[in-house]
Amino acid sequence: MDIALAVGALSYARRTLPAPTGRSPLSITWSAYKRARRRSRQAWIILAFAAAALVTGLSWFFTTGQFGVADPWAAGPSEAPVFDTTFMKPVKGVAPVVAESASMALERLPVKGRAPKSDYDRAAFGQAWADMDHNGCDTRNDILHRDLTDVDFTAGSSCKVAGGVFEEPYTGAHVTFRRGQDTSAAVQIDHVVALADAWQKGAQELTAQQRQTLANDPLNLIAADGPANVKKGAGDAATWLPANKNFRCHYIARQISVKTAYRLWVTAAEKDAMKRVLSGCPEQQTIYNAR
Repeated sequence: MDIALAVGALSYARRTLPAPTGRSPLSITWSAYKRARRRSRQAWIILAFAAAALVTGLSWFFTTGQFGVADPWAAGPSEAPVFDTTFMKPVKGVAPVVAESASMALERLPVKGRAPKSDYDRAAFGQAWADMDHNGCDTRNDILHRDLTDVDFTAGSSCKVAGGVFEEPYTGAHVTFRRGQDTSAAVQIDHVVALADAWQKGAQELTAQQRQTLANDPLNLIAADGPANVKKGAGDAATWLPANKNFRCHYIARQISVKTAYRLWVTAAEKDAMKRVLSGCPEQQTIYNAR
């Protein structure tokens, strides 16, 4: 094919191009042909490298990169409270969470696809903010009391939190909480493993009592920025991570610990996302001191 192309090019050149004085048409045309072939090969090599770089870039974006691009850099706390013995009592999950590497615990979680979400109902997890530890205070106020500092209570109550401040773990912002119709939603109590996500990954197999415990277990609850919590929705690690990158290792370890405690599974994409986060903190331990 190359010989035929060369012969054709030379024939065309002899018919159309005059030869400069002292040189034959053949020598000039063959030299020009070789230069053109060399430039063509170089162009194809450059295009091949560009295509490979584009494919690599798209692959990175749709796995890890989207979290870095979508969320601005934010720094803040690297962990959140789990248990305060001064006013909280232990809540027992379905299975124990032992002190070990979060990566090792992740390897023991089953990997399966999602179950249907069509029949999910929040009521399947029992009363919202039930007093599961029987300390006389509902779960929402227990978590606000645990996570906030400079806590104020409403008049005549030792449970109902009226205000406080904290370094919000998902955004890293310094947040002030004030109870009220127009202000309470600014700080929400997030289920680290969202209940709808849990429903699709094993919670359907739990008893009603076990699901209510999951929904009110301090291990699975964090006081969080309202808009950030809304943005997370029912997302798992494959679709949402905190903007505060300092918190991601603790967050993933906490999700793994919750899924261990309630015998839930992870999807393949979720496990891959968790492993990527933990690769940056191989010494991260499970969160087990709530037991």
